[in-house]
Amino acid sequence: MTEPNLQLINLSISFDTPKGEVEAVRDVSLALGKGEILALVGESGCGKTVMSQSVLKLLPKNSRIKQGRILVDGEDITLYKEKQMRKLRGSVLSMAFQDPMTTLNPTIPIGKQITESILKHNKVTREQAKSRALEMLDLVGIDNPAHMFSLQPHFFSGGMRQRCVLAIALASNPKVLFADEVTTALDVTVQAKILDLLMDLRDKTGISIVFISHDLGVVARIADRVAIMYAGKIVEIGTTEEIFYDPRHPYVWGLMSALPSLTKEGEELASIPGMPPVMLDPPPGDAFAIRNKYALAIDYEQMPPMFQITPTHYAATWLLDERAPKIMPPISLKRRVES
Repeated sequence: MTEPNLQLINLSISFDTPKGEVEAVRDVSLALGKGEILALVGESGCGKTVMSQSVLKLLPKNSRIKQGRILVDGEDITLYKEKQMRKLRGSVLSMAFQDPMTTLNPTIPIGKQITESILKHNKVTREQAKSRALEMLDLVGIDNPAHMFSLQPHFFSGGMRQRCVLAIALASNPKVLFADEVTTALDVTVQAKILDLLMDLRDKTGISIVFISHDLGVVARIADRVAIMYAGKIVEIGTTEEIFYDPRHPYVWGLMSALPSLTKEGEELASIPGMPPVMLDPPPGDAFAIRNKYALAIDYEQMPPMFQITPTHYAATWLLDERAPKIMPPISLKRRVES
């Protein structure tokens, strides 16, 4: 990996609620290389968005960093205050959210919204900002940007609005973009165009992207590496090929087995039984143990460490301990590898 733009070191984030402390992110460490697309995958509530928003300090006031550090280009920003973060947001770190209609102001023309973002983060004239905004509309694939510049969001389709959100997020040339479920609400054709756009932007600008999704099919197409999260922890991380063709954590086996592409005609679609634990009172061992038919006795007592499989592939499961019995992946995954 090249020198990382972003590093998280043993990061833990919790929320103080009337019922007690909720542990949303637990001891997460990862690095994002320059020009890399890293996908964060997991069920809803696993901590993907919380972890990403913590980097930009966009979490509510009842949240707090319990431990760990956040490094951007080697600089520790863990204790940065709001005034310091304003200098980073947009110009160094940026985020595109899932629903463009909650991101865009419905009463203000798209061009003005992009222009204001540029003026906020760059020392340029209004004319220069407008010129840059037109460039960004063209870059993200909006036809006839000079005409579309003066239109409000309701004149745009869903896919075009998402492109406009990306134009705002990218307008000040950030080094890291967090793309949070940006294709979820789009149809398959538009979704493919947005994925192509993100990869093209990465190639043209060298931006690093954290792509947050629960759709493994989308992730397989866009990501260089994949990190699988469960109950606030990263349980497996590796290159896209390693995660899809040699998964080692039983949770990842379950996710892969549930892919329609691995189900033969007439077979029932696989699912993972049970529900994730309530993080008001996390279990003492592996949080996935109660849903894991391969769980060992130690899984209920002690959290597994990250075992190294290759220089780029790690998984937190006791099945990788040298003392553990040898367990074969589900037959559906075996079929995939053999094919």
